[in-house]
Amino acid sequence: MSRGLGSRLRSRALPLLAAATALLLVALFYYPVATVLVDAVVVDGELTAAPLAAVLTSEFYLGWVGRLLADPVGFAGYLAGTMLADPLAALWTLQTLGLFGFTAWQALLSTVASVALGLPGAWVLARFEFRGRRTLRSLTILPFILPSVMVAVGFYATFGASGTLNAALAAVGLPRLNLLPSLTAIVVAHAFYNAPLVTRVVAASWEQVDASAVETARALGASPRRAFRDVVAPQLLPAVLMGATLTFVFTFASFPIVLALGGARYATVEVFVYAAVQQLDYHEAAALATLESGVSLTLTALYLRYEQATTSQHRNARKQPRRPLLPASWTPKRTAVRVAVAGYAVVVAAVFLAPLASMVYGSLTVDGQVTLDAYRFLLQRQVSGGQFQVKPLPAVKNSLLFGAGTLVVALPTGVAMAVVTTRRFRGRWAVDALSMAPLAVSGIVVGLGLLRGLVFGVTLFGYRISVAGPVAIVAAHGVAAYPFVVRNVAPQLGRLDRSLVESARALGASRLRAVVDVELPLVWPGVVAGAAFAFAISIGEFDATVVLAEGGGAYTMPVAVERFIGRRLGPATAMGTVLLVVTAASFLVIERVGGGLGGDGDGGGGGGGGAL
Repeated sequence: MSRGLGSRLRSRALPLLAAATALLLVALFYYPVATVLVDAVVVDGELTAAPLAAVLTSEFYLGWVGRLLADPVGFAGYLAGTMLADPLAALWTLQTLGLFGFTAWQALLSTVASVALGLPGAWVLARFEFRGRRTLRSLTILPFILPSVMVAVGFYATFGASGTLNAALAAVGLPRLNLLPSLTAIVVAHAFYNAPLVTRVVAASWEQVDASAVETARALGASPRRAFRDVVAPQLLPAVLMGATLTFVFTFASFPIVLALGGARYATVEVFVYAAVQQLDYHEAAALATLESGVSLTLTALYLRYEQATTSQHRNARKQPRRPLLPASWTPKRTAVRVAVAGYAVVVAAVFLAPLASMVYGSLTVDGQVTLDAYRFLLQRQVSGGQFQVKPLPAVKNSLLFGAGTLVVALPTGVAMAVVTTRRFRGRWAVDALSMAPLAVSGIVVGLGLLRGLVFGVTLFGYRISVAGPVAIVAAHGVAAYPFVVRNVAPQLGRLDRSLVESARALGASRLRAVVDVELPLVWPGVVAGAAFAFAISIGEFDATVVLAEGGGAYTMPVAVERFIGRRLGPATAMGTVLLVVTAASFLVIERVGGGLGGDGDGGGGGGGGAL
């Protein structure tokens, strides 16, 4: 009897694993987010559309669309009269899109900047061979996992009134620039994060372009430019669109970058959600969060559907050979290409290296003089800080503990979901989309949901259930990190030779045994890469943490950096440098323990599936 029960359990292991993972996601993500969305339609226990209607009919939030929804007849009459009397005024009215319009506009600009900065990098990595190419390709993902609040400090240290840029301008007798706060700074900072993502996605697809198709086009008389336009570009377009979609989703819900570099003048929907939470106006926050999440979830679902339709199109293609970046002989054409690459390297250094270098430099200098005053301040705060002041060592300790807890939550959940979503069954696309929802829902919304639903407590079957702030923070970090585990493991599982699994099953292995003994060892580099991502993302998570750590001692390094920004820049740059060292060291330790982050990248990605 027990043997029969065990056999039945093993045969149903994967469905049971999927059910357990789904229940965990419901408890840590869907239920908390649902509590936020319920606040948008329930006030004082009564069902109402008032909070959503207040946002949808607000000219401040939706511009002319809000006026139209509030009074369709009146607005139509106003617009018709204005169009006859003053067409320019009417056009200006139609250009007023409100807070949501500005949020979408800055996300669009950020997407264009990220694609423009990322595509040349993909071209260099995919088409040229040079020493350090594999290492450089691995490093393209590092900006994406760096803590956003630390990057904001780096941009302040570079482009602020007392930053390194103005110091360099003053040294050569040029006037200083006032670049912060500004929309340009927000866009460039977003490109810092997302251009490497575009590079990685497109380079993976470019490496899979069918060389025989290009050779056929050239043999038929097409010029190199025509062959690229007609053969290569159509094969790259899906990867470009997927990278652009992800970038738009991430920048539409961006929070720390906009908060730090934009201020009140350039605030986005996410900043207003946080402000409403701070003012305890949960219904307005929920209404804004509902509309914002609807946009992000729709785009994420479209991305996943498109990815599934295009991810295997180059699997059996013959790769194009790479050209040496430094050839033995030089021609005018080759010289122009190398000059273009050198110019691109200068731009990359200015965008990616300057903020980090400026942050470290700012932590070690005052008015150009080398000093350790900023680090002494952190030590003094640690020794003599008050009970409610942020201290450096507890922040470091909390970040590391929360990172370890995140691995416990995100790694098994992500691996289990990767196994489930790479099986063929009806509705797989819907399951994949639902499992990736945490990628699209902002950390502020998740943090608010955990605060309202779990920290404040919920009554079930007559019992009051609540969790402590640190537990909720680990839950929020696990939710934020687990999609990256899935996106690292699932593509490698999808590319496995299924005959190996079928052979194991033919020899008597159960479905679960085949997964554990055959599939997971073959995709172990992807599992390690997912673990490194999960830990690093936990170390740098700010959005949900700043909501859940309010009023408690569960602050982390990113929260400490944000608190120090309110003082002079030195302590913030010092704490940011500590955060940079801990993040990089943690990432490298996990990578070394696991034996490498998934190979050299020559064939990875599958045109977007391994983008993260």
